[in-house]
Amino acid sequence: MKNIDEEKRQYTMKDGDIIKRLLAYAKPYILQFIIISILMTVSVVLGLLGPYLIGRSMDIINQSDIDLHDLNLTLSFFGLSIVLSSVFNYAQTIMLQRTGQSIIYNIREEIFTHLEYHDINYLHNTPIGALVTRVTNDTNTLNEMYTSVIVSVFKNILMIFGIIIAMFLLNVQLTLFVLTVIPFIILFSFIFRRFSRKAYRQVRANLSKVNAFLAEHLSGMKIIQIFNQEDLKFKEFDRRNTRLKKSYYKQILIFGIYRPTMYFLYMAATVIVYFNGGLSVIEGVMTIGILISFQHYLGRFFEPIQQLAEQFNILQSAFASSERIFGILDSNPEINDIEDAVEFSDMKGEIEFRNVWFAYIENQWILKDVSFKVAAKESVAFVGATGAGKTTILALITRNYDIQKGQILIDGVDIRNIKKQSLRQYIGQMLQDVFMFSGTIESNIKLRNDDISDEKMIQACKYVNANHFIEKLENQYNERVRERGNNFSTGQRQLLSFARTIVHDPKVMILDEATSNIDTETEQLIQESLTKMMSIGTMLIVAHRLSTIQHVDKIIVLSKGEIIEQGSHQELLKNKKHYYSLYRLQYQNKD
Repeated sequence: MKNIDEEKRQYTMKDGDIIKRLLAYAKPYILQFIIISILMTVSVVLGLLGPYLIGRSMDIINQSDIDLHDLNLTLSFFGLSIVLSSVFNYAQTIMLQRTGQSIIYNIREEIFTHLEYHDINYLHNTPIGALVTRVTNDTNTLNEMYTSVIVSVFKNILMIFGIIIAMFLLNVQLTLFVLTVIPFIILFSFIFRRFSRKAYRQVRANLSKVNAFLAEHLSGMKIIQIFNQEDLKFKEFDRRNTRLKKSYYKQILIFGIYRPTMYFLYMAATVIVYFNGGLSVIEGVMTIGILISFQHYLGRFFEPIQQLAEQFNILQSAFASSERIFGILDSNPEINDIEDAVEFSDMKGEIEFRNVWFAYIENQWILKDVSFKVAAKESVAFVGATGAGKTTILALITRNYDIQKGQILIDGVDIRNIKKQSLRQYIGQMLQDVFMFSGTIESNIKLRNDDISDEKMIQACKYVNANHFIEKLENQYNERVRERGNNFSTGQRQLLSFARTIVHDPKVMILDEATSNIDTETEQLIQESLTKMMSIGTMLIVAHRLSTIQHVDKIIVLSKGEIIEQGSHQELLKNKKHYYSLYRLQYQNKD
């Protein structure tokens, strides 16, 4: 079993590979991006007219004989360009945001679907908070990239080249002076990229650890309070929170150095323009209007560069988040359907283990050469000490894990040759720790399957004796279920899990210590339910309470991963071996 450590594992990718994969998500929306680009191009062109029209207005005003018609016409064009530019900018912004949200919607669904079909082993060994961070925080970071970077970078690059062309048309010499700062911009951007990427990775990793800690400890807050561990857990959280704060500080420091550096280069270029342009105006080589236009273009020249710096900042964050998202999407399940896997149209429920060996960790065998056969509709119980391999047997039947040696057959077919969904469709599991979803009793029993009628649900509840407490509730089957079903007792949740299993028509039913935490009154109800359920299909039971399995067809006794005896309750008592000792020990303790 691989243990996934968020602190040690680092999934890294090349920038080119990340960009290629991110653009693949945008490919279905290529038409929208083309329209957005056209709207943006028109907006940029209209925006570039502004400085020229301002300068021309100044030259008209500076004339000894002011041409009011020419001035009004110039100012009218200027006002119209502002209005039209705003309209086109609004249209492209709305369209871009809608497109970005659609892309992020698809990415979230892909991550969730991937996790739905992943191995139980992977989900058990990856902190839930870390996975939640991927689906929420990291995808939100990508949303900023799609809505603020991809098209906006195109817009800013287009604006930079447009401004350079406009400046060349106004004055070639001044433009060449301004361009002397470009090599410094490229140099500082390269240095910034190197440090900021590393800082963003650290931020995302530390944020994931904080979320994982919160998800775990908020769920276990009752235990923390019972054992007065609030101070200790606060210190543990404070350490993680401090690491997150420091990583944010580092990120802010890096960007805080880069932004003023860009501003310094802008001011240096401004000084160059005013010094050389002022001399040209004094010498009569250049008009004051051209100098003003040039200054406006210079301000707009550095504005997209500043925006590119911020977008580069977002891009680095998005790349760090992308690595973490693709780290999940590139993690392949270890248990997969083979190419020609069969699909069951029905299942009888005959189960056979043939010389099965299994280990979670290599060479640390949990099951050793285990063989047994369960006939269809037969009830079989597994007993033995903790760690004997009882629960493992049940997990292997549903292919939560794959065995290393031997065969597991259902209806004579090796389960590795059966599609996982087809196999699990006919297996119902009732576990000791019943998981209830937020919703209603109805939604928890039906699992939102519209094919299950209310009548069938009610009949299933009556069958397992769950109707006794449900019908006493104010809203009965529409009673609200809080998170994890904490407004119901353990016994009530167990009865609901029985009803949930029965209503989905299983051919094989698995009960993993489903009665270990039940009160005496509820146990009697469950015993009646179990007796009825044994006639439905094959039943496999793991129980520490031997009183709940006395009427099963066969009992298999396990010790250290091996079967040491099997038979009916009465046969095993007559043998006076391990089961007999367990039975006597349990009832002596009970007396």
